[in-house]
Amino acid sequence: MPMTERERIVAVLEGRAPDRIPWVPRLELWYQARKLTGTLDGRWEGLSLREIERELGVGTPARTGKIMDEVRDGVDVTTRREDGREITEIHTPRGMVRSVKRFSETLDEVGLPGRVEEYFLKGPEDYRVWEYVLENTRWTPLYEQYRAYDREVGEDGLPMVKAGDVPVHEFAQSLAGYEYAFYQLADHPREVERLLSVMHEVHRERLWPILADSPARLLLHGLHLSSQFTPPPLFERYVKPYYREMMPLLHRAGKAVAMHADADTSQILREIGETGWDMMECFVTAPMVPLTLRQAREAWGSKVIIWGGIPSNLLSPSVPEEEFRSYVHGVFDVIAPGDAFILGVADNVMPDSMIDRIAWITETVERRGGYPVSRA
Repeated sequence: MPMTERERIVAVLEGRAPDRIPWVPRLELWYQARKLTGTLDGRWEGLSLREIERELGVGTPARTGKIMDEVRDGVDVTTRREDGREITEIHTPRGMVRSVKRFSETLDEVGLPGRVEEYFLKGPEDYRVWEYVLENTRWTPLYEQYRAYDREVGEDGLPMVKAGDVPVHEFAQSLAGYEYAFYQLADHPREVERLLSVMHEVHRERLWPILADSPARLLLHGLHLSSQFTPPPLFERYVKPYYREMMPLLHRAGKAVAMHADADTSQILREIGETGWDMMECFVTAPMVPLTLRQAREAWGSKVIIWGGIPSNLLSPSVPEEEFRSYVHGVFDVIAPGDAFILGVADNVMPDSMIDRIAWITETVERRGGYPVSRA
């Protein structure tokens, strides 16, 4: 009897052989955009995303479950819209910080997020405010809600739940912005490192126990770490120490930990392999970044599970059909015999994607994806 998609994913996590390679692309962006613009193919009219996934013969990524809520005590958060901008202010006894996000009608039409114009942390005067926010942040478990979600997903997939980010990258991406974070780190190293230390301590004391005690099997922790923004020297100084402390705790609790890897990781393959992640999810490769699937396999072997293989631009009408099909067949040649691999699209199936190419990949998985995978 064939395995379910959930059973295949669990087998890969446990280092066992699935009956065939799991095939789990992310269709959310494509589905949402087509629904909002009224361009969903008539054959899918009235169907939910899950129903379309089943029609296409793919598993569900199951990424919307939650195991916790973040709660901030003693702060007042206000959000308002003005002239196409969303302004968020966080008021504390130590002062106020704010962020500004710009929206456009074009982005709204297809359900895509806006662009941040102003980040919360602009310099040391804001760090004391954010330390107060951190000191008054806690996480409350939502375990029963997760269990209900897990039951709803059923055999279509295995939930992967968001579990946070390493402090240095949260600072760079979400709090200060890439453009300014590294200026701040260079100009105010002691102040930034103090802030990162407070973040680490708060995570250790309040977040990690929630993750370890949760009923979730697969956690998503860390995202967009890259050759450009977390190069080897920065990775060694700020990323590895955090994970060397956290990973053993989560592994002892029976958790597998994935990183959202839709960025150029060509220069940090060794560092990733040494840090303890079990999986690179939405792992992006050439031609979108200067890194091939073969290079990643050579660097990690079966130590790190790769979930990806199909760059999203290959599904675009601008890519000739033969080029697309040749690339997909090349993926099977590279991953043979198929250990530590889940086939997916990195990062998303985009709004302009040719959905019939997803169906063709499903047919190819049925022909070539049985374990052990053989080279053509």
